[in-house]
Amino acid sequence: MQRAHVNQFRLIILVIFISFFSNGCSLIESWLPEKHDETKGWSASKLYAEAKAYLASGEYKSAIEFYEKLEARYPHGAYAQQAQLETAYAYYKFEEPESAIAAADRFIKLHPRHANVDYAYYLRGLATFPARKSIFEFVFPQDESKRDPNSSLESFNHFEQLVKKFPDSKYTADALIRMRYLRNKISKHELHVAEYYMKVGAYIAAADRASFVVEHYQQTPAVSEALLLMVEAYTKMDQPRLAQDAQRVYDFNEQKFHEKVFYEEDSVIPGMPDWMKI
Repeated sequence: MQRAHVNQFRLIILVIFISFFSNGCSLIESWLPEKHDETKGWSASKLYAEAKAYLASGEYKSAIEFYEKLEARYPHGAYAQQAQLETAYAYYKFEEPESAIAAADRFIKLHPRHANVDYAYYLRGLATFPARKSIFEFVFPQDESKRDPNSSLESFNHFEQLVKKFPDSKYTADALIRMRYLRNKISKHELHVAEYYMKVGAYIAAADRASFVVEHYQQTPAVSEALLLMVEAYTKMDQPRLAQDAQRVYDFNEQKFHEKVFYEEDSVIPGMPDWMKI
């Protein structure tokens, strides 16, 4: 009983100490002089020029800070609009994709008819485009198609929105190339899943996944392998008619598979490194 009273007393002392410490910190802060803000009184054009200079020099964090100051102080006008768009780009270069997408989404919502709104759509695709590698991955390369395809799917969907809404945009050609790359990569991932099911003896699941590749990812390199996997899976399942049908489709297109005319050629984005090619 006495120990309980002691513990209760200690708890009261601790609460009083925390309260005193918090209030003390606030009091100390009130005594300190305000931090000098050199940008106080700057015009929108000056803030924008400074942010732009940071962006050009690769100091993305500082660029973001100045763009956000500009928008906070001068929320209306051309400078604020441009700052919102370039903030999205700065976050993308700063490798904060979620913030880049949020900034791009905000720009699209606020300025759906802006002359450069197509760039905001394009940025969303870039922000989720799975094309970057760490130093570790360069030393120990992995098959990109074996990774979780969610990022690829998200990037594909963003680029697809751009292509559909702005078919004449100057960014559409590059978006189409990236979509082709992503489509090939996603189909190859689906094929890896089907191959895994084959290894563990889940032949129905393997055949279904391979059939999904053939049906939804036509004109990709994965189709030929998916058909052969279907032949193998149906044979294991003692379904000779289905195996023959899959083999017939493969045989009919075999020459096209080898000549690579059945599917769109793997595209090479200007500057694309070898590891990015399927």
